[in-house]
Amino acid sequence: MDKLVITKDYQGIVDDGYRYKLNGNLISATSIDIQLDKGLYVQGFIKAGRFIKADGSIKAGRSIKADGSIEADGSIKAGRSIEAGWFIEADGSIKADGFIKAGRSIEAGWFIEADGSIEADGSIKADGFIEADGSIKAGRYIKAGEGILAQLAITCNGTLKAKLGIYS
Repeated sequence: MDKLVITKDYQGIVDDGYRYKLNGNLISATSIDIQLDKGLYVQGFIKAGRFIKADGSIKAGRSIKADGSIEADGSIKAGRSIEAGWFIEADGSIKADGFIKAGRSIEAGWFIEADGSIEADGSIKADGFIEADGSIKAGRYIKAGEGILAQLAITCNGTLKAKLGIYS
């Protein structure tokens, strides 16, 4: 099966001026390649059997899930959870109103924030801050350009490093 390619001509896409919007869900048994010049907001959830790749930011009213990886040249935001079997990577921020979980690593150019927990079997890294209302757990290291804050516990099997402080 071929990957699902999302362009401005994709059925149901509406140009809101500052972003594109799609009512409902965006689902593919394989990969989703979002090729838009602005960010995409999906009212429901985004789910791919392999990978999700976006040229800009992606936002889902519910969850974003891929059995492989999730990559965005902008930010990644979900009303519930963000989950990937491999890695989650954004040039901007990664934010979920629920949990963020990756089978390998989580990396953001700005910050990583979750109202629940943040968990990666590999590493967690952000140029800004890493913050969770739950716990932050990494199989390898956790590094933040600014601070690390968790309401519960912070655990890792490698280096724990932040310029401005680590609070739990």
